[in-house]
Amino acid sequence: MPQGGLAAVLIVRDEARCIVRCLDSVRPWVDRIVVLDTGSSDDTPALAAACGALVHHTDWTHDFSAARNRALDLADADWAMILDADEWIESGGEHLRPWCSAPPRLGTVCIHSGYDPVGAVATGAPPASNRSWITRLLPRGVRYRGRVHEQPVSPLPRARIDLHIGHDGYFDTQMAGKIGRNAPLLLRELGERPDDPYLHYQLGTDAESRHDHATACDRYATALALTPPAANWRHELVVRYLHCLGEAGRIDAALTLAEAEMPVWAESPDFFFVLGDLLLERAMADPSRAVGQWLPLAGSAWERCLAIGERPDLEGSVQGRGSHLAAHNLALLRSQLAMLGSA
Repeated sequence: MPQGGLAAVLIVRDEARCIVRCLDSVRPWVDRIVVLDTGSSDDTPALAAACGALVHHTDWTHDFSAARNRALDLADADWAMILDADEWIESGGEHLRPWCSAPPRLGTVCIHSGYDPVGAVATGAPPASNRSWITRLLPRGVRYRGRVHEQPVSPLPRARIDLHIGHDGYFDTQMAGKIGRNAPLLLRELGERPDDPYLHYQLGTDAESRHDHATACDRYATALALTPPAANWRHELVVRYLHCLGEAGRIDAALTLAEAEMPVWAESPDFFFVLGDLLLERAMADPSRAVGQWLPLAGSAWERCLAIGERPDLEGSVQGRGSHLAAHNLALLRSQLAMLGSA
C-alpha cells in the first residue's frame, strides 16, 4: 500500500445508498481513499472498490474509536481526511493540499446537516440545516477516544479550514434506523467517565431525537453545569436546552436560563430565535399579558436575530435563524398583532 500523502479515511456499514456520492466528491482532492467495512450486508464494499477505494474489512466491536483508529493505521497517511459515508464535500476541496503543506495541527471543517423540522410531514415545511465545526483533518499519529461520538485526542492546536461538507444522515428517513443505537454505548462510556460533560450532552441529544424532552432537559442541565465556558459545543448545548425546556412545558425555567445566558450569547441569532419561541409560548399561556408584554418581547427577539444576521461560525447554528426564518416569524407576529388591533 502507498504510504504518506493525504488519504480520505472512512468506516462504513451498509451504505450503498450514499457511498458513491461521498467517494466521488472526495476523490479529486486526495491521494487515496481507504474504506474500512465493519460488516456490510449490501454492496457497499463493491461500490467503494469500484470508486477506487482501498477496501478493508473488520468485525464490529461496538466501539467507533477502535474502528476509526484501525482505519487510520491502515491508511498510514501523513494527513487523514475523516468522512462518513452519508457526507460529501460541497466546497473547499481545493484548500486541502495547501493546508497539509503547513505544520501539523488539527483541522475543523463545517458540516452542514440537513434535517426535517418537527411536524414537517404534516405542514409541508422545507428541510432545515444546521452547521457544526468538527475536527476532521488529522496529521499522522492522532487517534480517537470514545466508543461513540468519538473525538480525536491531541495536544496540537485546532484551526478552521474553509471546507464545507454536506450531511443527510439526520433526515427522518435515515434516523429511523439509528434511534436508540448510541444510548447503550454512551451509558457504558459514562460509567467510566461520569463527570464528562460531552457524554451528558450527547445523551441529551439522543433523548431529544426520541422526543423525550424531559430526559433531554435533565441531561443538558448536568452537561451545562460541567461544561467549561470555552467548550466549542456550549452554544449548541444552551440553545438545545432552552428548546427542550420549552417543549417540556418548563417555560419559567427556560426564561430564567435565557436571562442568565443572554450576556454570553448577545450575538447569537439561534439564541434569540429560540427565546422568541419561548416568549410566544408564554404569551399563549398568559393571554392577559400577551399583547401588552409577551408578544412584543417575542418580536424584539426575532428583530434581534435579523440585526445580528447569520452566524455560521457558531457551533450548531441553524441556517435562516439570522435571516428568513426570523423574518417569517416576525411577519406572522406583526400580522396577528395588526388583526388584534383592528378587532
